[in-house]
Amino acid sequence: MSKFFKRLLNDSFSSDEEERNMWFAAAIEFERQNSQGSGSGDRSSRQYRYRDRVSGHSRLLNDYFVENPVYDETLFRRRFRLSRPLFLRILHTLQQHNDYFVQRRNAANTVGLSGEQKMTAALRMLAYGMSADSLDEYVRIGETTTIECVKRFCQGVVEIFGPEYLRSPNAADISRLLQKANQRGLPGMLGSLDCMHWAWKNCPAAYHGMYTGHVHRPTIVLEAVASYDLWIWHAFFGMPGSNNDINVLDASNLFANLQEGCGPSVNYTIMGNHYNMGYYLADGIYPKWATIVQSISHPQELAHEFFAKKHESYRKDVERAFGVLQARFAIVRGPARFWHHEDLTLIMKACIILHNMIIEDERVDDNGLVAMASGNDDYDSLGTDGPVEVSRGPISFDHFMATNRAIRDSDTHYALRRDIIAHLWTLHGQGVIE
Repeated sequence: MSKFFKRLLNDSFSSDEEERNMWFAAAIEFERQNSQGSGSGDRSSRQYRYRDRVSGHSRLLNDYFVENPVYDETLFRRRFRLSRPLFLRILHTLQQHNDYFVQRRNAANTVGLSGEQKMTAALRMLAYGMSADSLDEYVRIGETTTIECVKRFCQGVVEIFGPEYLRSPNAADISRLLQKANQRGLPGMLGSLDCMHWAWKNCPAAYHGMYTGHVHRPTIVLEAVASYDLWIWHAFFGMPGSNNDINVLDASNLFANLQEGCGPSVNYTIMGNHYNMGYYLADGIYPKWATIVQSISHPQELAHEFFAKKHESYRKDVERAFGVLQARFAIVRGPARFWHHEDLTLIMKACIILHNMIIEDERVDDNGLVAMASGNDDYDSLGTDGPVEVSRGPISFDHFMATNRAIRDSDTHYALRRDIIAHLWTLHGQGVIE
């Protein structure tokens, strides 16, 4: 109600209640008529829809969450992208972290949406990349509420599970990675490095030039490191699509722990030469650094040809990780329809966290058996080439600059690649690697 009518009702007619009510009704009718046609954002023009949320909740429980559901675990895994125990684990953790996912009653004493409905709406949008209002018929949830569920779900996943599932490799992780690298004939390899572009459909027109690169449409770049089991250990997202992989590498924090001296040490020996920094496999655009090993584009010798074959085969780990990530969560495969860069960052990080959680939940061991998130990986038989210490103390500026120069040393890059070529060819001659 406008200030004029409020002042009029307060200053006059205070003694006559009937006359006051008459003027009050007239004021409301006057403002209602003037507000018609003022736009879709006006509350008076919105239409209320009774969605019967209770029946939607009951149908969802009967379909997936009761003791004998309509759809079994296989269909649940296909439609939600994760297992039912993992779904419930995430839901219960979110409910303890944020009461938004707890079913409550509103001011009108009406039962609201349940946590299962809200999380189902969020996961379906992430998994299928569908529009927000496409879930209304089944989940009984409105468009704006679905968008809010996606944002709150992604924010909760990043805040709760981010420190664990977006962490850098610790000493035990590096030991397992180095053991697998030794089996592949590449001692010291920690994973493969590459970038992926996510198209931004609703990029503001003022930002088109900054976010448009070789894809010829606005995109946002994701830099990632993936290991043999497709676990994404490093994810740096947010650089405009006009940047190439070198610019993204210079801006990312991939080697920040190594430069600051607070990461696990990696010590290994190849062909009698000792190295104390792990390396990543990458394609030809990346610089010739001691921590990046590239293939040989035109090998002329049999040893070089064998090295290029193995390098290009193992470097596909990160490409496979991108493919699985986009297959599981179609929202990062198609053009992003959100408006704000912060929302896209939360969505990408949440999808990567869920991707790693699924890998942990369905990890397959060397015998082909699924280890359901036991967390009891055996590191007792891992050799002596694993990490030996982790430094956490402050470092001097001279030490920081020396480490930075060692990372970017091209001579070490070429020497390391020569040793890897000789080592692979020796193993091939012995029949260890085909």
